[in-house]
Amino acid sequence: MSAIKKFQVTFDCAEPERLARFWCEVLGYVVPPPPEGFATWDDFTRSQPPEQRDSWFACSDPSGVGPRLYFQRVPEGKAAKNRVHLDVRVGTGLVGEERLAALEAECARLVSLGAVHVQTLLADEDNESCIPMRDIEGNEFCID
Repeated sequence: MSAIKKFQVTFDCAEPERLARFWCEVLGYVVPPPPEGFATWDDFTRSQPPEQRDSWFACSDPSGVGPRLYFQRVPEGKAAKNRVHLDVRVGTGLVGEERLAALEAECARLVSLGAVHVQTLLADEDNESCIPMRDIEGNEFCID
């Protein structure tokens, strides 16, 4: 039997720190302390060669349970639908109108942070309601 491994989720993006801070707000994650020897992230950034400045940023679950999120700058923009996306679980255990109300409240909060509401998928015989969205760089995710 193999041991369970820790993992991180990596996002290719244009603005790593901006996108990381957005996801901190979405998930309640935090920006970790700057690398050893630096008082602030700005100090660390200034120490880097110009071509490496602002090339990555990360955030983590303060409880240590969720995966680390890593954001790396890439030259090309987003061109197609994500093959993998995050589901932000805000309606777990809720059904019907109570679930939909929780999803809509979270959707409104995330729109205020810059996310885009794509559509609201209402419950049917097989699935509960969910809300597909896009983050501030256009990456798809769902509130469910």
